[in-house]
Amino acid sequence: MPKTKGQELIFTIMMVFVMVYGMIVYNISLETGGLENGHFLTAFHELWFMGPIAFGLDFFLYGRLSKWIAFRTIDVKSSQPVFLVLTISAVTVCLMCPTMSLAATVLIQQPEWNQLVVTWIETTVKNFPMALCWQLFLAGPLVRKIFRLLFAKKMARQNGNRRAENGMPDSI
Repeated sequence: MPKTKGQELIFTIMMVFVMVYGMIVYNISLETGGLENGHFLTAFHELWFMGPIAFGLDFFLYGRLSKWIAFRTIDVKSSQPVFLVLTISAVTVCLMCPTMSLAATVLIQQPEWNQLVVTWIETTVKNFPMALCWQLFLAGPLVRKIFRLLFAKKMARQNGNRRAENGMPDSI
């Protein structure tokens, strides 16, 4: 989707915001025994420090690693593009969820050091199904749709230029 470093930066910021915000609301709901209106506002108190952690991990490390793993997992030439998107998304969750769960365990839950590993594992196990579903069914499609709307003209120009280079008309 993103074609330039600037687009990648914007896409990552959007995806991190939606994923982290959603996961914070989910975790607050788990802690309090249910979802309440106030959780949507409370989530912003944790977003200011969890967001930059997620951004740094995704933009500088896991984004590239997820793509590297995905391109070695599926045959890009014979697979539908949606399978590449789904594979990158799933691999990203597999990398980000345990790492962000560790950050949340240390920074928010603050267990005794002798309970750190078991608390982290428990947090990861609780978060993983939600993170995967949130990414595949809501956050991923929503952010990609918004991104396409924001960059529609630029992407159309880029696609037209590629078609012209290949001798194809713009209308295809």
